[in-house]
Amino acid sequence: MTAEYVGLGDWTAEALAVPGEVRPVVSAPDPVLGRPGSEVDPTSDEAVRLAADLVATMRVSPGCVGLAAPQVGVSAQMFAVDITGHPKAVTVHGTFVLCNARVVEASRWKAGREGCMSVPDLTGDVKRASRLVVEGVLPGTGAPVRLVTDGFEARAVQHEIDHCAGLLFLDRVAGAHAIYQRKVYL
Repeated sequence: MTAEYVGLGDWTAEALAVPGEVRPVVSAPDPVLGRPGSEVDPTSDEAVRLAADLVATMRVSPGCVGLAAPQVGVSAQMFAVDITGHPKAVTVHGTFVLCNARVVEASRWKAGREGCMSVPDLTGDVKRASRLVVEGVLPGTGAPVRLVTDGFEARAVQHEIDHCAGLLFLDRVAGAHAIYQRKVYL
């Protein structure tokens, strides 16, 4: 892939052209969450269906800004992100799904609170890059992407890439002092 910016283009989740099904989200300590996912063929029918399912599941889950394949029980390197409307959003690329993504540049490291649908009772302080360049491919088309993002979207992307590598945010906290019970608001 070239060094220049290659964004999402006109890709949207609707371009997958298959209806997504809502899948159950697995919780720690499910073994699928602790092992690295396999690379996927982004143009395969299975990958396209999985991408649509990730988006559908993310959309019906209150407060969810990202969801990775391992979280729905599939050991694969694919995730969906959408931080649209989140109060911490700075850069927003809308809904997108990436396959076989990897971080190529990371800078401006900052600690921030994270939660996870697969660890429903806890949150934790995690140090992540607040400026990020990530490369991957789009499901369906297989088009390469070089996404430049920052702030909360960068945090969400790193969180999902970690899931694809078999890591939870709990693996990134500085210690027990940085883990908290999730607050429930009535």
